[in-house]
Amino acid sequence: SSRIVLPGVGAFRDAIHALEKCALTGVIPDVIRMGKPFLGICLGLQLLFDRSYEDGEYTGLGIVPGTVQKFQLPADLKIPHMGWNQLNRKQPDNRLLQGIPDRAWFYFVHSYHVVPDDPSWIAATTEYGEPFVSVISKDNVFATQFHPEKSQSDGLHLLQNFVNL
Repeated sequence: SSRIVLPGVGAFRDAIHALEKCALTGVIPDVIRMGKPFLGICLGLQLLFDRSYEDGEYTGLGIVPGTVQKFQLPADLKIPHMGWNQLNRKQPDNRLLQGIPDRAWFYFVHSYHVVPDDPSWIAATTEYGEPFVSVISKDNVFATQFHPEKSQSDGLHLLQNFVNL
């Protein structure tokens, strides 16, 4: 295939074990190293990281150095973070976000967030009690914490940008 999409809903542990069972934990990094455009969505973003602390400690795919951590939020903010929220673009010329305005609204459902070791991966952040990374991008790797497929016209625009890479 010319592009790879790794979607995901659910627990990190279950997803990484499913990838291991299907022998994909080695294939996915190989495909990325070959330069194929890759899009991770929601849990698909989190699986790219070295390690997750969701209900224990689990090793991820190791594509992006960093961790997946639980939100530490004030009591008045509910977990999971569910609903519409805005992006704050950090990479103005990002190809995945081309034609999408800063502060565009996207649909989120998650209890954990990614913390990359290298801030150059951060394409956009979102505020929910504290800023968190909502889009990462480097070379041929793109990933979103939100669900573009549930995010109306801006989400469809993002998916079209990925198809056009």
